[in-house]
Amino acid sequence: MTALNIETQGSTHNPLDMLEEMVVAQEWPFDRVSEEEMVVEINGRWCEYRLFFMWQAEVSAMQFSCQYDMKVPPGRKSAVAELLAEINPKMWLGHFDVCHDQHTPMFRQTTLLRGARAASAEQLEDLMDIAMSECERFYPAFQFVIWGGKTPAEAVSAAILDTVGEA
Repeated sequence: MTALNIETQGSTHNPLDMLEEMVVAQEWPFDRVSEEEMVVEINGRWCEYRLFFMWQAEVSAMQFSCQYDMKVPPGRKSAVAELLAEINPKMWLGHFDVCHDQHTPMFRQTTLLRGARAASAEQLEDLMDIAMSECERFYPAFQFVIWGGKTPAEAVSAAILDTVGEA
């Protein structure tokens, strides 16, 4: 694809500034590591999640990840890789991965904002809502594979089983 020489009016504002306001309003613990990085901790239904936001102004992109509070033991790495191959095709936005350094499963997505003056509060809320709902949805699958000895197919089948009513 050929790049067009069209100048956009101004640059995109750092979405982490708005995100920080949202996090403070929710009273969630966070650390603004730098102008380009922020870490937020949120309690979910299954575990505590660590959200990482990285802003790259040069390409007007924000990389986001939502990390589980669990580690993949060395003996379960290949089973978790198979689980990722089962889960990711079911994803419409973002994908699951395993952090290479920390061996923790996480949801990842990059949002491009080139040409936009700023990210909207709704976009940032949607990003976090989607990540949290997908992490909550597939948490049992990771647990079944890592600690329950289930196959990836069994784990996904059990994790996305929709229940009706209450027990």
